[in-house]
Order: sequence, then C-alpha cells, then structure tokens
Amino acid sequence: ALLLSEKQVTEEARKAFTDAESKNAVLVTKLEDTERKVDQLQDSVQRLEEKLSNSESENQVLRQQALTISPTGKALSARPKTTIIHRTPENGNVLNGETKFAPDMTLAVSNPREPESEEKPQKSLNEKQQENQDLLIKCISQDLGFSGGKPVAACVIYKCLLHWRSFEVERTSVFDRIIQTIASAIEVQDNNDMLAYWLCNTSTLLMLLQHTLKASGAASLTPQRRRSSSASLFGRMSQGLRASPQSAGLSFLNGRVLGRLDDLRQVEAKYPALLFKQQLTAFLEKIYGMIRDNLKKEISPLLGLCIQAPRTSRAGLIKGRSQANAVAQQTLIAHWQSIVKSLNNYLKTMKANYAPPFLVHKVFTQIFSFVNVQLFNSLLLRRECCSFSNGEYVKAGLGELEQWCCYATEEYVGSAWDELKHIRQAVGFLVIHQKPKKTLNEITNELCPVLSIQQLYRISTMYWDDKYGTHSVSSDVISSMRVLMTEDSNSAVSSSFLLDDDSSIPFSVDDISKSMQQVDIADIEPPPLIRENSGTSHSMRLRDISCSGLLMQKIIDGNEGGFIFNRVLVNRNQRPIDANGCRLAANRMFLHKI
Repeated sequence: ALLLSEKQVTEEARKAFTDAESKNAVLVTKLEDTERKVDQLQDSVQRLEEKLSNSESENQVLRQQALTISPTGKALSARPKTTIIHRTPENGNVLNGETKFAPDMTLAVSNPREPESEEKPQKSLNEKQQENQDLLIKCISQDLGFSGGKPVAACVIYKCLLHWRSFEVERTSVFDRIIQTIASAIEVQDNNDMLAYWLCNTSTLLMLLQHTLKASGAASLTPQRRRSSSASLFGRMSQGLRASPQSAGLSFLNGRVLGRLDDLRQVEAKYPALLFKQQLTAFLEKIYGMIRDNLKKEISPLLGLCIQAPRTSRAGLIKGRSQANAVAQQTLIAHWQSIVKSLNNYLKTMKANYAPPFLVHKVFTQIFSFVNVQLFNSLLLRRECCSFSNGEYVKAGLGELEQWCCYATEEYVGSAWDELKHIRQAVGFLVIHQKPKKTLNEITNELCPVLSIQQLYRISTMYWDDKYGTHSVSSDVISSMRVLMTEDSNSAVSSSFLLDDDSSIPFSVDDISKSMQQVDIADIEPPPLIRENSGTSHSMRLRDISCSGLLMQKIIDGNEGGFIFNRVLVNRNQRPIDANGCRLAANRMFLHKI
C-alpha cells in the first residue's frame, strides 16, 4: 500500500511537472512573440520618426520659400553682394554641389575684355541647355510606351533631372514644363487609356523621387562626396565637366550612368524639386480620382437596374417553371454582366499600361464600396426591393461579381469583395427561410453582424415574400429592436441607417513607395527621338570640334602643346578653340565611357 501510494504521488508529481513545462513553453512562446512585436513596433516608430523628420524638413523649406516670396518677406530675401556661385545647370563652376567662389582659369595672359570673350560661350551653353529641355519635353509628350514593364517616360525624366542636378538648384523651369506636359496629356478626362498611362508614369516617377530626394537639413543617408584638390588644368576642367551635366546633351541616356534604385544616392532637394514632388503627388491623386470616377459614371445607370428584378422575369421565377426560369434568369443577369464587362475593360486597360497593382486594387476596392452603398441604400429606401424574389435576383448578381474577383486575382482586386458586406448580409436576410424562428441574437451576431439595429429594423419591417407567402421575423424580435433603437436615440449613436460613399484618396506617397517594385532605370532603352538626336553627339570626338586628342592629352599632362589665352585654347597651328566646346566634347566622351 505504501509503495502504491508513493507511485501515485510520483505520478502526480510527474504530471504536475509536465503541466508546468507545457505552461512554461506556452509562456516562452508568448514572450518571444511579444519581443518580436516590440522589435517590430520599435522599427515602425523609427521609420515614422525618419518620415516625420523628412516631412518637417520639406515643410520648413517650403515655408521659408513662401515667406521669401511674400510681400512681408522681401527684406529676408536680400542677399550679400559677395559673388558666390551656386551650382546650377546654367553654370559650370561648382564641383559636386558645393558652393564656392568662381575659380580663375587664366594661366598666362589676362585681358580686360575677358567677360566679353566668355559671353558668347555662356550664351551658347544656355541655348544648348534649352535645346536639351525642349527635346525632353517633346519626347515625353509622345507615348513612349514601356520597356520590360517599366514606363519609359518616367525613367527618362528621372535620368535627365538627376543627371542635370535639377533637384539641387534654386531656380529652374524644367519642373514647370514637365507638369504642364502632364496636365495637357490628361485634359481629355474620359480617355482611360491615356489616364492609365500617366497613372503608371507619375506613380513610378514619384516612387523614384521618394527614394532620392531629401529636404535640406534632413539627416544625410549618403557619405560625403569626395572633393578634388587638383590645382592642375585637368582638375579645373574636371570640375567644369561634372558641374555642368546639362551641357552633355542627352547622350548619357544611351549608357548605364545610373544603376538600380538601391545604388542611387540621396540628394538634398531645393524648393523647386520639393514643389515638383508635391505637384506630382497632386496629379497622381487627380488621375487616380478621374479613373475611379469614370468607372463610377459608367456603372451607375446599371446599378439602378440591378437592385430590382424586371417584373416579367420575376414572374417567370415565381412560377417556378424550369424553361421560363432559365430565360428569366438570363434576362435578370444581363445587367450584372454589363457591370462585369465594364470592370473587366478597366482591368485590361490598367494592365496594358502597367498600372501598379496597388493602385488598381485601390480603384476596385472603392468601386465595390460604391456598389455596396448604392445597392444597400436603394434596398432600405424602396419597399419593392425588399422581397424574397428580389433578394434572389441580387444574390445571383453578387455571385457574378464574386466570380469576376476570382478571375481578376487578389493581386488586382485584393479585399474588394469584402466591401460588399452590407448588401450581402441584407440579401442573406431576405432569402433565408423560417425568419419567425430566428432570435434577435442569431440575427445580429450570426446572420447580419455588420448591420445596425436601425438597418435591421427597416429591412425586417419592409420585407414581404412574393414567392412563398412567408412572414418576416416575430413580433417579439421587432419589439426588442424598437427598445434598442430607443436606447440608441438617447445616446450619441447616430440614428441614420444609410451609408455614405467615401471618395477620399486611400493612399499616401509612402504607401506607393513601399508597394511598388524597384525600377532598374539603367535597363531602360532611350526612345527613338533621343537616340536620333544624341547619336551624333554621342560618337563625336574631340577633333570634330577642332580640339585634337593629342592636344587635350598635352594640356592634361601640362606640356607646352597648348596654352590658355583669355580662356580660349590655342593649338599648335595657332587656331583658336572654344574651351567650352572642348568641355562639351570631353563630357560626351566621359559619359560614353561610363
């Protein structure tokens, strides 16, 4: 007996130990999950802090600029008279974004007429820059299509702006010209193909800007650029080459100057670039809204026909004859199939223009929400729609939408089907049998958990069975609903039973940046217009502009083969060579090699 008692005690202890181990394992798992969630929250907080910091920096730059251009801020815009040259596409004297005094390139002979000697080359350079911008605008005004599923126009715009360092200048007109081009392209609001084309381009360009631009004063994510300390002629010429990228034309688009998105450096954006980003965001939202509203307009007339079955077809359904029922069913479903056809056409258009699936998903989610609001509100406002046979009609039509969602795949429609939950549950109530046996708890928790008491009360009191002659819910359930409605009316709960359509923009720039795949802009082939205009300059050698490679090499090596007189190169035959022209040619060759 003692041994048996000890065995029993041991068994109980072992069982208790096993239970304790199981509980400990559960606690350890919960602790690990908690730690993981804490880490995720910390990461989220850190990302939010970075976004907030960058947003504050952008807002500060925009506020300062607004203050500068305002009448009361004119005094703040006064500048010292010390000559300081900022790097812009219009000058070639600043290295890698630095602000510095203009270097004097004169080596031997000075001339009081030196400014006049430079006036023409500078004018020529400005004209070349204007030509480059004109070519870019002319290029993106056309439908450039796509390369490997990536929009060519967005990538070309981004390459040019980044190479010209337009993001880092205080004043430029190129941003306004790009925005005007986009505005002109979307003037025809019902051209869904053009809208989808620019939806893809603006979202891609905005994603690239989001990864590249940072406001002045934001924490730098890139190492300091290497500064050249070369005092030689080659060092100073290299400064000119790097400082005036616009002078190279568009030949850089033919090479792999820019790589993957991960390889791109962040740049400190000035006011024009930040304003351009805001304008681009506004245009993206406008284009998105135009596409969504066009689809709403197209299906709105059909929704009025989808909420109530035609009388003749409904009569065929009530009679229950198989042949008549099939014909009636086909007639009933025709309006729903028209809606499906419209949805499918829009999906094809968006796919053909490589619109980001994230934005396509948002469009269809809001469209299904619109369908839900229109059908549900019509059901609650029209007693003739709250019949058993009409419930069957709407249920069959919703089945068509469900099939289309499966066809369109979750990538493009996401959770759009869930947006129809109000009308789905209301229809489920209309077609359910034995309503008098249903309790209020079953109705509110199992059958129609999304619907409010006001909505349930209205459907219950308006319901009529035109097919089997059955009754609605019991009088006890109706009484309980009235009591709950009275309690709700005494509280702050709204008594409205209708739904509101949400036409807001359901995404942010950060959402787009996160959802879109990285773009390898180096793989984008330049469009024919740019290839034709940059082909000659791309292959141009220094001797083509009377500046031989031998002379350039001797200048670089510091030999006596060439001299600088008033910033004009002279070769061995005493033939003057425009130094700016040499710089243009050298830049082209430099970019070609890259």
